[in-house]
Amino acid sequence: MVSLRRILPPALPLLIEKIHKLRLNKLKLNRLSTSRLQWASRRGNGVILLPLSLFVFAATFQLGLPGLHYDEAKEAGVNAMEMLTGAPITAFRDAEITLFGHSLPLMVQDYIGAANVYLALPVLKISGIGVPNLRFLSIGTALLAMICLALAISEWMCVKELHSIRPHAAPHGLRGLQRPQHKLHMASLVTLMLLALSPSFVFWSRQGIYVTNLMQPLCFFCIWQGLRWLNRENTIAALLCAFSAGLAIYVKIQAAWIVGPFGLLLIGWMLLNRQCTVHLNLRVVISGGIAFLVPLLPLLLFDIQTNGLVDVLSTNASQSYYGINNADLVGNLAIRWSQLIQVLRGDQFWYLGGSFANRFAPIIAVVIIVVALWCDYRQILAPLLLFLLAFACSLFTISDLFINHYALLHPLLIALAGISLSIFLRVNWTLRDVSAAIALLSIALWVGADLFATVRYHAALEESGGLADHSDASYHLSYYLRNNGLGAPITLDWGIDAPVRYLTEGAVRPIEIFGYDSLAETDNNYAERLRLFIDNPDNVYLLHAPGQTIFEGRREEFYQEAEANGLTSVLEQVFVQRNQVPIYELWRVK
Repeated sequence: MVSLRRILPPALPLLIEKIHKLRLNKLKLNRLSTSRLQWASRRGNGVILLPLSLFVFAATFQLGLPGLHYDEAKEAGVNAMEMLTGAPITAFRDAEITLFGHSLPLMVQDYIGAANVYLALPVLKISGIGVPNLRFLSIGTALLAMICLALAISEWMCVKELHSIRPHAAPHGLRGLQRPQHKLHMASLVTLMLLALSPSFVFWSRQGIYVTNLMQPLCFFCIWQGLRWLNRENTIAALLCAFSAGLAIYVKIQAAWIVGPFGLLLIGWMLLNRQCTVHLNLRVVISGGIAFLVPLLPLLLFDIQTNGLVDVLSTNASQSYYGINNADLVGNLAIRWSQLIQVLRGDQFWYLGGSFANRFAPIIAVVIIVVALWCDYRQILAPLLLFLLAFACSLFTISDLFINHYALLHPLLIALAGISLSIFLRVNWTLRDVSAAIALLSIALWVGADLFATVRYHAALEESGGLADHSDASYHLSYYLRNNGLGAPITLDWGIDAPVRYLTEGAVRPIEIFGYDSLAETDNNYAERLRLFIDNPDNVYLLHAPGQTIFEGRREEFYQEAEANGLTSVLEQVFVQRNQVPIYELWRVK
């Protein structure tokens, strides 16, 4: 049989082979979205239900514990309860707007918006006013954060894969490539598995309003839409990115830790990456600026009425209200670094009744991120830069270096570990693949240690009921006040008013007179405020027990003022946590 190669001209077989290779390359590029960029097809999306279900189970168990924290009640519960019951609205700094005859609060703190108040309304309307009811909102928020984070990770992996292709290798450049649709990358699943049972994520999410976890889904949604804009050249995605960034900052100014650095990295990518086909133009800049500012209008209106945020930022810029020196970068860095490691371990929840750590998590995270940088730095470098910039922002504060600030950054750190581990988990791996086996072992060890710590926390919480300002003693205090007709107790310390208002559905409205000027001593008008009430023997006074006091000096001056008026202060009732440690005291003057 005569070979075809002998009949054709010498150059023609080579030409046919080249054409055949080009067709194969085109076919591979068109299939890129379902093979190289994405982990699996429909099964990849369905398996996300596993970590989501694990999280829901871990987070909803004994949801009424620990006791309601002041911030949970103050930043959502009280105003929502007032709006549902028709009670007068106690708007923060009296800053509100009136719409259709209803008073609507603008903010709940100088730097925290009232978004959780409005989100709580339908939840409490349907389920009733209660502690687990309010926390269902936080858990729903955490679930949304997990989904947005998974989508953002998948979009990032897609961006990196697409931009790793040389433009001349694609038939129509990068614009001609088929973009993946609605499928999750392996890195997303790994990240969600590491989050689902993490003590830090589970127990902060249970009390999500306490840490303003609404920032999480908004920040991660912002990242996802920004990457979609970068990847798909979709103007709508750019507008959604800007809008969610503004809304996240309105929810809490701390969200700027993420959206600010992300905006800088996004612009830097467009300017420095020659393969990037997305460019800023005047129409996108103007429309994006408007989308960013619209959700900030309540904050701007609040500041026009009160000048609250400007005053807080200017007053606490160099040294915060709690005495933190923002110029002491080395000292703040040491504190924040130790907090970061502690958040990975998850042993910061002493107030649940114990401290239980996943000691493997910090070691695995550091090792796997370093190894991933060495193996494939292109996939991990930008997320690492985002995290490091956000971490640098956390060195400055207008309040204190509270560890719960890292409720915002913790999922980002877990995402870094998830992306790093996924580098070693290829689509077609086998157990003979050493890197994949090590990655699987690391995941199993991490998740198993998280599960063990979370179970132990739940056991300790069931016994303790929560400690200190997280104690369920607030439930007993509220019940006592309501059922004894003590509707207007005089509060001489922080942390009592808002939980009592919410737990009694507004039947008890404490009167705070302790003064916020200083944590260490009373202000000059404190004694004068006491005299307004001290002569009425029907008044009762609420204090924290010794050892639980937040604002010092109020107790001692209360005693002195009673004695100066020829009266005797009498301790009438003590409310204890489950281990019999006193938390609240109820006093009368006779």
